[in-house]
Amino acid sequence: MASTEHEDTGQRAAGLGVETGPARSEQEAVDEALVATASPVVVNSLGEYAKVWLKRLRSGESGILPVLLGLAAIVIYFQVRNSLFLSAGNLVNLMTQAAFIVTFGMAEVFVLLLGDIDLSVGYNAGLGAVIVAWMLSLRHPYPLWLAVVAGLAFSAVFAGIQGVIVTWLRLPAFIVTLAGYLGGYGLLLYLIDVAAPNSGGTIRLNNSILLDIEYGSLSAVASWVVMGLVVVLTAAYLITRDARRRRSNLAAPPASVTLLKVAFMAAAGVVVVLISNINRSNGAIAIEGVPWVVVLLLALLIVYTVLLNRTRFGRYIYAIGGNAEAARRAGINVSRIRVLAFLLAGLTAAITGIIYTSYLGSISNNIAGGTYVLYAVAAAVIGGTSLFGGRGSMVGAVLGGLIVGAIYNGLQLLGFGPAAQNIWTAAVLLAAVALDAVARRGSTTSR
Repeated sequence: MASTEHEDTGQRAAGLGVETGPARSEQEAVDEALVATASPVVVNSLGEYAKVWLKRLRSGESGILPVLLGLAAIVIYFQVRNSLFLSAGNLVNLMTQAAFIVTFGMAEVFVLLLGDIDLSVGYNAGLGAVIVAWMLSLRHPYPLWLAVVAGLAFSAVFAGIQGVIVTWLRLPAFIVTLAGYLGGYGLLLYLIDVAAPNSGGTIRLNNSILLDIEYGSLSAVASWVVMGLVVVLTAAYLITRDARRRRSNLAAPPASVTLLKVAFMAAAGVVVVLISNINRSNGAIAIEGVPWVVVLLLALLIVYTVLLNRTRFGRYIYAIGGNAEAARRAGINVSRIRVLAFLLAGLTAAITGIIYTSYLGSISNNIAGGTYVLYAVAAAVIGGTSLFGGRGSMVGAVLGGLIVGAIYNGLQLLGFGPAAQNIWTAAVLLAAVALDAVARRGSTTSR
């Protein structure tokens, strides 16, 4: 695609800290490390852009298009089967219910991009949530900010330790994080028993601010203001960035494509706000406005997308996922980047645990950490993140999480139980993995 998700190859090599005019072997290492990224193509019109896009689509570089088509197909199917699926109340419920699945997928993206996996994110999320709920449930509770920071730090360190073990001892991430999965579950049981020994294994969340993450909403006016600000700021960023790249004769889409992106983003924002501002209460008190959890997800999406696409750290992750040995030869500190990726996965897992606790109003030792790690991998892979590393995005993880959430929500409306829900999710996951394998073959053949 003319406007690639990442920097062009020349800029990437510079961003990796490679000296100008390196030895041939080093330059080859850089090229090999970045081979998974699309080469830059300068186009000057919408027609040329479409031709380049179609050419890359035929070569297997489909981006998030299959995810969007899959989500549209699922939505249409469930709406045909039950007209309540696209009702305002159900769509808002879908966004809030799928929020923790989305953030689980975002956590897993960091390690999957490296070609690794973290099986401990499910129980690690529970550990972070237990720390927060515990500190807030004491007779003299800690300040909210301190409890949240402690929970985030605990989960980040827990995941970071696993990253250190994977890196220093050169053990498979699957085995190390499987140990983290088992150890995390045991530690979760211990902490809940210590924090609330006579509570039946449950710690209630008594903080109204955290409870409002899932059940609170912006006002109708504030929803429009926030949406407008996000669209205007993002549009300004995209337009100035692409104009700067065109002036420098670097790969960038024509101005018409940039404006189409802005228009699509604005239309999506308007739809979300219109749906959220419809009163979804059957009582005397109106419930309307964009849920706070949607704002939180949007903030995470923006921060993580910038981190992966516009920073040296993000370029390093994609380079290592493309070819770790070539990245090492290019001068990248592979060990440090891997540990940082695990830390970020743990941090995002803790955020997920807080969202999950807000949704339930409590955290208990019955958290389905084993199931949720499968949701995390499913959301990331369905969203287009490659299991082999080097390809994926946070936007894809969000869409993948919405697909998983839509399947469960739609099947519940149709009266199906967990059996059908798991079978459907398995089928979609297999289709996504098969598509990823076909895309890799097509891309390799093209190169």
